[in-house]
Amino acid sequence: MSEKFKIYAKSIAIPIILGGIVGLLISSSMDYSSLEKPFFAPPSIVFPIVWTLLYVLMGISYGILDSNSLVDSKINFIYYLQLFVNLLWPIIFFVLKWRLFAFIWIVFLVFLVFVMIVRFYDKNKLAGLLQFPYFIWCLFATYLNLFIYLLN
Repeated sequence: MSEKFKIYAKSIAIPIILGGIVGLLISSSMDYSSLEKPFFAPPSIVFPIVWTLLYVLMGISYGILDSNSLVDSKINFIYYLQLFVNLLWPIIFFVLKWRLFAFIWIVFLVFLVFVMIVRFYDKNKLAGLLQFPYFIWCLFATYLNLFIYLLN
C-alpha cells in the first residue's frame, strides 16, 4: 500500500468516523422532524448524505496538503479546531437544545472554515477549493439554525 494512499485513507477516515460517532451519540435526541422549520429546510435524510460527502471532501483536501508535505502547525490547528467545533455543534443543538448558543457556535464555525479555506488555498489551490462546498453548507446550516431558533 502506497504512502499517499495511507495518508488519504487516514485523512478521510478521521472526519467520517468522528462524524459517525457524533451521529450515533445524538441519534436519540434528534428532534428535527418535530421542529418548525424555515422555507428551504431539507428533509432529514439529506443531512447524513451531505455530511458524509463534505467529510470526504474535507479529508481529501487535508490529504492533498499532507501528502505534499504542506501541513504545518497552523494548518493542523485550524483544521482540527474547526473539526472539533463542527462536531460539537450537533450536541449543542440537538442534545442540549441550546438553539441560540448553537447559532453563535455555528457562526464561529463559519469563521473557522473561512480561515481554513484561506490557509489551505495559500498552500494548494485545489485543497482550498475543495473546502468551499463545506463553507456554503455551513452558511446554509447557519440560516437553518437561526430560523429554527426564531420559529421555536
